[in-house]
Amino acid sequence: MKTKSFSDMQCSIARTLEHVGSWWSLLIIRDVMMGARRFKHFEKSLGIAKNTLTVRLAQLVEAGILEKVPASDGSAFDEYVLTERGRELAPVMIALSQWGDKWVPHEKGPSTEIIDGQTGERLPRVWPRRENGEMMPLNEVRMRQADDVPPKNWARDQA
Repeated sequence: MKTKSFSDMQCSIARTLEHVGSWWSLLIIRDVMMGARRFKHFEKSLGIAKNTLTVRLAQLVEAGILEKVPASDGSAFDEYVLTERGRELAPVMIALSQWGDKWVPHEKGPSTEIIDGQTGERLPRVWPRRENGEMMPLNEVRMRQADDVPPKNWARDQA
C-alpha cells in the first residue's frame, strides 16, 4: 500500500518524514550511529527481511542520509556510512531515545545510554535552549508559519 507523499508540503516536519518516517529507517540510522556498517549487521540487529532492508537502505542513500562506500577492510562488501545530512539527525535520535526511556521504558531498563565518549557521562536531555544555552520553558517556545501568521503556542499551560 502506497502512503501519502509529504514531499510537496510546506512543512519541514512533513518533508522530513518523507525521508525518515519509517520505523525501519530510524532503526537503521540508529544502528549506523552505533557502529553498524554492513547489510548483514542491519539484518541481524533488526531481524528485518532482506527485501525490506534493501529498499530502506536504497531510500536512505537516495535521500542523502547514508552513503554506500567500499568496505573499510578492503573486502568485496559495501558499507553504509552517515553523510553530513545523516549525522545531523543525531539530536533527533537522541531526543527520541531520551523520550522513550522516560515515557515508554522497557521492564529491563534502557538498552542504550547516550554518553559523552570522552568522559562517559550521560548527555543532558535534548530540549529547546536559548542562544546562551539556557533551557527554555515549553510555553515560551513558538512555531510560526513562514508567511507571518501569528505564532501558535505549543503548550499554553506548560511551565
